[in-house]
Amino acid sequence: MMNKRILLFAAMALTMTACGPKAGKIFSEEWNTPYGTAPFSKITVADYKPAILAGIEAQKAEIRAIVENPDAPTFENTIAAYELSGDLLSKASGVFFNLSESDSTPEIQQIEEELTPIITEASNAIYMDEGLFARVKAVYEHMDGLDREQQMVTKKLYDRFVRNGVGLEGEAKARFAEINTRLAVLSQKFGQNLLAENNAFRDAIGVTVSAYPDFMTTCEDRALREKAFKAYSSRGNHGDEHDNNAIVLEIMKLRTEKAKLLGYNTSAEYLLADKMAGNPETVDAFLKPIMDASMRKAKEELADMEAVAGHKIEPWDWFYYAEKVRVQKYDLDESVTKPYFTADSVSKGVFAAAEKVYGIHIEPAPEVEVYNDVTKAYKLTDADGSLLGIFYQDWFSRDTKRGGAWMNNFRDQYVKDGVDIRPVIVNVCNFPPATEDAPSMLSIDNVQTAFHEFGHALHGFLTKCRYPSVSGTAVTRDFVETFSQFNENWAFVPEILAVYAHDYRTGEVIPAELVEKIRNSLKFNMGFTTGELCAASILDMKWHELTAEELEKFTDAQSIRDFETKVCAEMGLIDEIIPRYRTTYFNHIFNSGYSAGYYSYLWAEVLDMDAWEKFVADGVFNPATAKAFRQTFLEKGGSEEPMTLFRQFRGADPDPAALLRARGLE
Repeated sequence: MMNKRILLFAAMALTMTACGPKAGKIFSEEWNTPYGTAPFSKITVADYKPAILAGIEAQKAEIRAIVENPDAPTFENTIAAYELSGDLLSKASGVFFNLSESDSTPEIQQIEEELTPIITEASNAIYMDEGLFARVKAVYEHMDGLDREQQMVTKKLYDRFVRNGVGLEGEAKARFAEINTRLAVLSQKFGQNLLAENNAFRDAIGVTVSAYPDFMTTCEDRALREKAFKAYSSRGNHGDEHDNNAIVLEIMKLRTEKAKLLGYNTSAEYLLADKMAGNPETVDAFLKPIMDASMRKAKEELADMEAVAGHKIEPWDWFYYAEKVRVQKYDLDESVTKPYFTADSVSKGVFAAAEKVYGIHIEPAPEVEVYNDVTKAYKLTDADGSLLGIFYQDWFSRDTKRGGAWMNNFRDQYVKDGVDIRPVIVNVCNFPPATEDAPSMLSIDNVQTAFHEFGHALHGFLTKCRYPSVSGTAVTRDFVETFSQFNENWAFVPEILAVYAHDYRTGEVIPAELVEKIRNSLKFNMGFTTGELCAASILDMKWHELTAEELEKFTDAQSIRDFETKVCAEMGLIDEIIPRYRTTYFNHIFNSGYSAGYYSYLWAEVLDMDAWEKFVADGVFNPATAKAFRQTFLEKGGSEEPMTLFRQFRGADPDPAALLRARGLE
C-alpha cells in the first residue's frame, strides 16, 4: 500500500508549548548527516510538537509573503513559491508521522492526538485563504505559457482549493473547516483503536494479525481456527473502549455532509471526481464482472475443498483446506518453499530485479542512522553514479507497528534553487521475525508484498520532477498501485529467482521444477483471493454511495452489521467468504486515504497486467521496453494525466480483460 502523506499545511497563531528552550531545535538545524538523513538518536519525543508548531508558524509567514506580494501573480511567485513553502513543517512531520505508524508509543499517540486538530486547522486556513486562492486562480486561468509539469502543478493546486471549500461562504465555510478537523481526529482514533485491537488479537490467539493467514493455513485444530476467525473478523466491534462502530458512523455522516456542502449527493461522487474512474457508476460497473467471475471460480474451489474435507467448509476452514487442495493439485507445500525465501534472500531478489531492469545500483548504507535496530538503510544510485535516494527497510512485525505493509516518504524528491533534492523512502511490512532456531522465512504472499512495496519505492526514487506535489507517487489513488503491482511480476521470474531463492540450510538454488510449481500455483485460489478483495471494494463503495438521509437510519453497531450482510448478499458473495476487511477494521478507508478508493488495487491491476503483457511480448528483460516504462511512468510522477501516459507507453487504451487473464478468471 502506498501511504505517502501529503502534508500541506497553512499556519495559525500558535504558542510554543513549555518544553524547554531547545525542544524542537533539532529540526530547524541543518542535519550534518550522510545525505541529510534524520539523526534519530538526537531526536526526542519532546522535540516533535514544538518543531511542528514552529513549522506551522514558518509556513504561515511564507504564505503571507505570497499573498502580500505586490507583483502580478505568476507561476514562480505564487505556485512555485507555495510548492517550496513549509520546509520545517515537512521535515518535522516527515519523521513524526512515519514513526507514529511504525514505532508508536503511548507518548507519540498522545502527541498525535494533540497535533491532529491543530495541523488540520492549519491546513484549513490555507485552502480557505481567499487572497491566496485569487492569485492561484489568476495563474490557473492563464496557463498557456507554462510547460506541462507546471500546468499540472497549477491545476492540482487550484482543484485542491475548490475541493476544500474555498468557494463556500459564511456558516458553510466554517462548517466545512470544522468537519475537516473532526474527521482528522476520528481517523486518527480509528487507527489507534485498531492497533490496540490487533494487539489484543495477538494476546488472545498467540499470533499477530499479519501471521493470521499462515496460522489458519497450518492450524489443525478446527475449534481454534474458528476462535481465531471470529476474533480476527470482529476487531473493533466489541462494544468496549476500542470499538470503532460509532467512529465509522460519525465519519460517514461527516464525509457525506462535507460532500453535500460542495454540491455532491454522496461522498463517493465527491471523492471520485478527481480520480481516473471519475464517478461511482464507473467503479460499480468495473467491479461487477470481476465479482461475478470470482464467485464462479470460488464455487469450484469450494467443491474441491469439500471433497477433500468430507464436510461443509466454513469461513475458518478456507485457508486450511485450500492449502491441502494446492498440495494435491500442484504438489506445492509452502513449508518446502519457505526455506528458499528468507527475508535476507528476498531482499536480495527485490534489489536484483530493480538493478537488472532499470540499471540502478543498491548497496547497504551503514553510515545512515536508522530509527530502530531492525531497520536497515540502503543507498540507491543510477547507472551514472548519481544519487537516487536513501531507502529504509523496516520489515518485521512488532507491537508498536500498525498492521499491513506500506511505502512512505521521509523526504520527497523535488528541485530547489537548482539542486535536485533526492528522496528518503521507507518500506514497512509485518513479516515474521527470526526465531532462535531459524531466520525469518516468508510465504509466497509475503514475497509478493516485498516486491509490491518496493515498486512504490521505485516510483519515488526514479522520479524526475521539479515540484513535490507531482513527484513520485503523488498521482491519483487509482493509478498509484499500478507500479507496485507491476513490480510483483518480477518476484517469480526464473532468472530473478536464480539470483535470490537459495535454501538457507544448504545454499541450493531453488529447483526448476519447484519454480514451475510456484508459477502454476499463482492462479490457484483466485476465486477466494479476488472475491474477498472485490467484496471489500464493493463494501467501501456502498458505504460512500449512501446519502445523508440513508445514513441517518444507522444508529448502532447492529445497523452496521445488517448493512454489511445486505451488501454481501447483493454482490453475490458466498457465505464461506467475508470481505478482506470488514467495516470496523477497514483501515484503508477510515484511516489511510483509500475512502471510495479500495477498488484502486483492481483498477490498477488492469493497467499493470496490460503493461506486463507488453514486457512478455517484447522479452521481459528487453532494455528498450524497460527504458520506456521508466521514462514514461516512473520518471513522470504526476506531471501528466495517467491515461495520457498509459496510451503513450502502450499505444492503446488498457484492456479490461488483462486482469481476468492474469488471475485465471476468464
